[in-house]
Amino acid sequence: MPPLRTALLQSSGRPGSVARNIEVLDEAAGRAAEAGARLLVCPELFLTGYAVGDAVPELAEPADGPGARAVADICARHGLAVLYGYPERAGGLLFNAAQLIGPDGAVLAHYRKTHLFGEFEEKWFTPGEQPVVQAELDGVRLGLLICYDVEFPENVRAHALAGTDLLLVPTALMHPFAFVAESVVPVRAFESQMYVAYVNRTGTEGEFEFTGLSCLAGPDGTARTRAGRGEELVVATVDPAILDASRAANPYLAGRRPSLYRSLV
Repeated sequence: MPPLRTALLQSSGRPGSVARNIEVLDEAAGRAAEAGARLLVCPELFLTGYAVGDAVPELAEPADGPGARAVADICARHGLAVLYGYPERAGGLLFNAAQLIGPDGAVLAHYRKTHLFGEFEEKWFTPGEQPVVQAELDGVRLGLLICYDVEFPENVRAHALAGTDLLLVPTALMHPFAFVAESVVPVRAFESQMYVAYVNRTGTEGEFEFTGLSCLAGPDGTARTRAGRGEELVVATVDPAILDASRAANPYLAGRRPSLYRSLV
């Protein structure tokens, strides 16, 4: 399989303005495509902004709503896949969701955050119940989590056991938890032998101060690219050949002894 060029959009856009955030995404998709990217990953709740308070129900939309159609048009025009976060309305409930749309504008995968963080999320959102959601892009198996989900090693290991090659994690990591981006995410990539694209918001929104530091972590536990603290688009490569070699040299999955771990569940 050829390497998969992957772009990370570290941005908070304009909280509360879906139209403006679509414009930011369109511009970033153009730059990502020019850099050879086939995949662009956006932060958690990118479509609306994170700290939108009581506007969450008003801004939420179904998975096939106008925001999804606008993103699908961006994907088709620029010839790349996009993963974006948004508040989903479904059956009278609200979910913190992420949707992956392919280069042809078709939906590839949809995921609802399973582990909600803090009073804000617990007030507005219902936790998802599907732990492993995957899709294929150019022969690479992609998996989806959102922010706090990746801090539970069980979630990442479940993806590893399901064959995920590149784990996509839109996030809204806040001060003072920068160590998650700096240390936890690369360790997750190493211990489960996969790539992890961890894509954060930046700046201040309401009571929240986001840390930036988005990264693409490799299976060797290093950041193949890392953004700073401000608005930034970074691009790096997911190489299946490197992944295969790393898995052969670090056979954690083959060395597991599940019969010893029953007390964990």
